Amino acid sequence: MRDHRKHPMRHSRQDMEEVKQIPDTPQTRSPAYELAFTDNDFMCREELRPVRLQLELLKPQLMMDEAGIVSTVVLFGGARIPEPAKKDTARTETLAELSKYYDEARKFAHLMTERSDGNHNVICTGGGPGVMEAGSRGALEAGGRSVGLNIVLPHEQAPNEYVTPELCFNFHYFAIRKMHFLMRACAITVFPGGFGTLDETFEALTLIQTGRMSPVPFVLFGEAFWRKIINWEALLDAGTIGADDLDLFHFVETAEEAIAVIDAHK
Repeated sequence: MRDHRKHPMRHSRQDMEEVKQIPDTPQTRSPAYELAFTDNDFMCREELRPVRLQLELLKPQLMMDEAGIVSTVVLFGGARIPEPAKKDTARTETLAELSKYYDEARKFAHLMTERSDGNHNVICTGGGPGVMEAGSRGALEAGGRSVGLNIVLPHEQAPNEYVTPELCFNFHYFAIRKMHFLMRACAITVFPGGFGTLDETFEALTLIQTGRMSPVPFVLFGEAFWRKIINWEALLDAGTIGADDLDLFHFVETAEEAIAVIDAHK
């Protein structure tokens, strides 16, 4: 790693190497003697949680800045939606039917990447399987890069093979991961999914609704799916949202329709 420091003080990496050469004694074997920033047990203490939160915010931020990522097009969607060629492996008939959105996500990412200069409108997904894989795949097939924001889970957490390796990040904290989804977002697309997709969708909508985030094109793929699982009009009738809130997002069925919504927002 290139040293960009503007001071003559000794680099921390030098000391990391130096301590490997020290004599083996009871003192040097003691956890107390280990450098604080290389001591995993120390870094994982409960009192260090604020530091870990800061590190998870900083690492992807710095690396994306260094990679020249200015803006992203976010794809949220289900990890369990298979590609059409493998829809017979779906656990339910509904999931098999939803496999068409794998292809739409792939096509959408491909088309958006063709329009990207490599720094703006870069595809950003959760980096996992299903719709996330489709987005990364479409970007790669178009000759572009994609950001993958993975998270450690008991299942479905391995990054897909299409994410740009140097832009594939791993998280412990959901909250910090969601911040990175939105910090560079110039458009948000949401495909059918489960709890995780719903969480990401409503957090983003809430931020826009409350003015905590500037409005961006917000597209929901699969109107029938979204109307079946969420009674938007019931929220309006109850007065818990306003009529204008239903204008924060648009339903589409195809990649081309989503791009038209994004273009109309400019």
